[in-house]
Amino acid sequence: MSQASPDDAPPVHDLIGIGFGPSNVAMAIALTERNERVGRQQAVTAHFFEKQPRFGWHRGMLIDDATMQVSFLKDLVTLRNPSSEFSFLCYLQSQGRLVDFVNGKSLFPLRVEFHAYFEWAAAKVDDMVSYGHEVIDVRPVVLGGVVEYVDVTSRSGSETVVHRARNLVIGTGLRPQMPEGIERTDRIWHTSDLLARVEGLDGAEPPSRFVVVGAGQSAAENVAYLHRRFPEAEVCAVFSRYGYSPADDSGFANRIFDPDAVDEYFTAPDETKRRLMGYHGNTNYAVVDIDLIDDLYRTAYQEKVLGTERLRFLNVSRVVDAVETPDAVRTTVESLVTGERTTLDADVVVYATGYRPADALGLLGDIAEHCLLDDQGRVRVERDYRVATDPGLRCGVYLQGGTEHTHGITSSLLSNTAIRVGEILDSVVERGRRDAPGRPHDTVGGVGAPL
Repeated sequence: MSQASPDDAPPVHDLIGIGFGPSNVAMAIALTERNERVGRQQAVTAHFFEKQPRFGWHRGMLIDDATMQVSFLKDLVTLRNPSSEFSFLCYLQSQGRLVDFVNGKSLFPLRVEFHAYFEWAAAKVDDMVSYGHEVIDVRPVVLGGVVEYVDVTSRSGSETVVHRARNLVIGTGLRPQMPEGIERTDRIWHTSDLLARVEGLDGAEPPSRFVVVGAGQSAAENVAYLHRRFPEAEVCAVFSRYGYSPADDSGFANRIFDPDAVDEYFTAPDETKRRLMGYHGNTNYAVVDIDLIDDLYRTAYQEKVLGTERLRFLNVSRVVDAVETPDAVRTTVESLVTGERTTLDADVVVYATGYRPADALGLLGDIAEHCLLDDQGRVRVERDYRVATDPGLRCGVYLQGGTEHTHGITSSLLSNTAIRVGEILDSVVERGRRDAPGRPHDTVGGVGAPL
């Protein structure tokens, strides 16, 4: 644990962000807009570290015809600042496609187009980010017996750099999740690998069979893409249901994504939280857009009529084993009704088994000892997304993700990103004002300055 004094302390950032996906890009934009409004003296200083060499968001699933599942109005800024120059509509204007998009009468852009929007927005604030830098250490800096700052060490190649901050904003995204005992290989993929892995099949002997495991949107998109991309291959979809379940995107159900719903969820009793997730899990989890369901059903029926069934649905079933051999993956599928087992030799097995939040506290080292947990061992998070800590930690730790148990279903979704970053920034500024009188005069930015 570092012991620092005002005399030897390096300049301090008001905020350091770990990760630079959509959430922290939105945070950088909110900072930029605030700083332009209040001026240099009261500006909040910040820097972000991203281990990827450039911006990227689910690149493996940027299928050319896949669309977003959220409205373009839930971009990085609009719900927080409808007049922002960083909106999706401003992006379209800059690309000369605004009128064309409006004529399309759709709220849901192509996913590849929304990714391009994210890249455009990230490039406008790239002076605040160091790409190709992986955060490898976070150490407490003690002043007056409390942890006042953190030293964040990042590594790029063989070089390391240390930055000091009074607040952390962790936005490290989600991690692909595989079934227990199954490892990703050249023939066993997670859906996040799709496009990168598919390129490796070009030039080789064409694949004859794929097995796709799962019943959600990514699973259905993989099935449709592989069926189209490899016109001679059989594509087998395996899931425990009778068929894909449609996503509930009706107006009333979508209220679960409203900013006000976060307030309600946060204050609700635990039993009510569980019920709400049970009631409205079908807005997001293991569900598929109805148009895609209908397309897959029509394709399967057409093939049955023509006697050329390449699209197979092994429903009410599960994969119980997947063993890679030199030339294939021997996949064992078990009927949940009869227990009968069928062996399928596939060129590739794709697991659409979702994602899990990154372990936020795992990044924090000794700082984690100051973070409070609830009675189920989950990190306690306050309404402003700040981790609840003991009095020994004054430095703020904010989470963008991993807060579903406290803030609800929008924890890792785009729906509430613009609002969330505004709330976090407001918290950083307000807490900085309260703490400023007792702090040394080492502020780089203006968090502690009067407004």
